[in-house]
Amino acid sequence: MKCNAANPKESGHVDIWQETFPVRFGSIDKSDRLTLSAMFQFFQEAAICHAENLDAGREDLAKAGQVWILSRISVTVDRRPAYRELVTVRTWPRGSEKLFAIRDYDIRDKDDIPAVAGRSGWLVVDIEKRRPLRPQAVVNLLPANEGVNALNWGPASLEERADLQKIMERKALYTDIDYNGHVNNVRYIQWIEDAVDPGLLEAAGKMRLDINYLNEIRGDETIDILSAPVADEKAFAAFAFDSRKHETNQSAFRAELRLYK
Repeated sequence: MKCNAANPKESGHVDIWQETFPVRFGSIDKSDRLTLSAMFQFFQEAAICHAENLDAGREDLAKAGQVWILSRISVTVDRRPAYRELVTVRTWPRGSEKLFAIRDYDIRDKDDIPAVAGRSGWLVVDIEKRRPLRPQAVVNLLPANEGVNALNWGPASLEERADLQKIMERKALYTDIDYNGHVNNVRYIQWIEDAVDPGLLEAAGKMRLDINYLNEIRGDETIDILSAPVADEKAFAAFAFDSRKHETNQSAFRAELRLYK
């Protein structure tokens, strides 16, 4: 199924959204394999299409003065699909947990074997007050997909660490900002990738990333990105990340990245 950009609702409501396409040149790194940020981009686009298909998209929520905001997501990568490989991206709602609307994702190969799996927690936010609302009024109208799990856990909640050191600085510019007026969730993943030695990312066949989006970054705001190693015997490299907004010293995001052979 393809996302009809003009009107995804024309497809008729579906419990699980899926799209099949080849891995394109702009989605790979020097190792000729799909980047982590490209996976997040696939998930974002599929989630947008599915929400619209289920009458719970951007325009639908805007009528009630509400908006979807991604709060946290955990993704495991068992294999990184290669350039021009045909993949199927799937996503589906999985009910709610407290303030979070849960949505799962996976990326499968041509033999229907999962290569990437993810679970996310979304907030339904009042646009005017910019405060989260209880999501059940929206979630209860969506397919529950009970027992259909990409991951049986997550999305992980990450604790603040005191041992992180500043490694880079980023200012939110025009290309970082999305429809909601803040830095897009995929851009954070690109910033994390840029903070890691490229050779480590290119060498990784398997990965895990957990990220919590804590405070939005608006245009022209500047943040420090902090990092420190994480102890993980199974990973050949692992890092914790945090961030500090210059004006308020608030943490904008918190993340942990693990790389495996």
